Amino acid sequence: MKEEILINVTPQECRAAVIENGMLQEMYIERTSSRGLVGNIYRGKVIRVLPGMQAAFINIGRERSAFLHAAEILPISETELIENENITTPDINELLHDGQTITVQVIKDEIGTKGARLTTHLTIPSRFLVMMPDNQHIGVSQRIEDEVERVRLKEALTTTSEEEVKKDTQGYIIRTAAEGAKIEALKRDADFLARLWKTIKTKIRCSKAPCLVHEDLDLPLRLIRDLAPSGVEKIRVDSVEVHKRLLSFVKEFIPSLKSSVEQYSGERTLFDVFNVEDEIEKALHRKVQLKSGGYLIIEQTEAMVTIDVNTGAFVGYRNLEDTIFKTNLEAASALARQLRLRNLGGIVIIDFIDMKEDEHKRQVLRTLEKVLERDHAKTHISEVSSLGLVQMTRKRSTESLEHLLCESCPTCDSKGSIKTAQTICYEIFRELYRSARAYEAQKYLVLATQEVVDRMLDEEAPYLAELESMIGKPIRFQAERLYTQEQFDVVLL
Repeated sequence: MKEEILINVTPQECRAAVIENGMLQEMYIERTSSRGLVGNIYRGKVIRVLPGMQAAFINIGRERSAFLHAAEILPISETELIENENITTPDINELLHDGQTITVQVIKDEIGTKGARLTTHLTIPSRFLVMMPDNQHIGVSQRIEDEVERVRLKEALTTTSEEEVKKDTQGYIIRTAAEGAKIEALKRDADFLARLWKTIKTKIRCSKAPCLVHEDLDLPLRLIRDLAPSGVEKIRVDSVEVHKRLLSFVKEFIPSLKSSVEQYSGERTLFDVFNVEDEIEKALHRKVQLKSGGYLIIEQTEAMVTIDVNTGAFVGYRNLEDTIFKTNLEAASALARQLRLRNLGGIVIIDFIDMKEDEHKRQVLRTLEKVLERDHAKTHISEVSSLGLVQMTRKRSTESLEHLLCESCPTCDSKGSIKTAQTICYEIFRELYRSARAYEAQKYLVLATQEVVDRMLDEEAPYLAELESMIGKPIRFQAERLYTQEQFDVVLL
């Protein structure tokens, strides 16, 4: 399977698309004004202990307090016992008290009105390994199935020659990317993580809560570290600066990828060439059309995600049962892609069209399980309910695509959503950039709503001045009272 990563960089945001066989599968967006928190390590201060919830609120220096559950404070070994043998969790009051200083790591970003989710079980990832500083256990990714390879990798770490690693006896999880890796490469990773942990420990001792102690890599480098080793053939980036950083990173940590990193400098924008912009737009709609004529309806709610499968215009060729079976098979593949593309997580309920034959039901479930194997997020299909609904979960650590790009619509009293003024501003920037490369003009006039125009001339003014300087043409704005927030036009004068 041919897999590529496309990275589009602007001063305001970085967007990355994962393409498999020419089709968009995943989108990652990181805005300069609101970088994700997952992986960051903080010195926090307990501001409120909640015995009724077995949890506490922690001040980590953010506007919203973060949430720490009692199970995330226990030693790993005790946590596993609680999960496996239902041993009662100690009372939160025995673990924390108001005003206490504690070192924590973010495991789930701030989502909606909820603060970040925390843990005291620190993990520090590299290309092949994930270090667990406070745990001596060495584990191997379940996706490495060869038992001989699992033993080889595990022995490589238990016999490491790094003195500091031996002294501190950190634990590790050996990642899927380590399959087939040389022993020397694993030891280099272990040495690097040991040095990094030593630096982090020094910062922890010297810092005063609440404060940030360690920040994870930015989006382009995280993708290279986490996704590239899984079989990416090409990494294209449209920024000269980021291209240099990527080359420097892979030269030091993943030399085999050096030839795969490529700077894009074509006339058309990178995302236009691969039809990414259109796919993002489709991913914000609740209806997903299937090639056969059937369709999916995807509803994202506070509690869960529901997916309804319909035959639509597909009438089949043989009989009703065969029509339903083929629609459900196609829907299983399509909805797995939509979960990844839209970054939907939590509880997912799938309402396949009712099938009478048990073999058809088994084949649809097997198809769903197979396509979900490509998902980087952890998924679990629990069961088929008595109503014929497929119940599954997908790990969610960041905002969904819709929640990131859109906001509740004031026109429809929050029954739907529209793109934010910030998102529209960035679309206008891209359209101006596209127009400047494709057409000759003396100046540009942008027609948009008053809110979008105000933002362009206020918060986005530095980026606007930078764009005007780059294209060498003046850009003027005119507010249109009858436009909706998502409407805008760029007029060439």
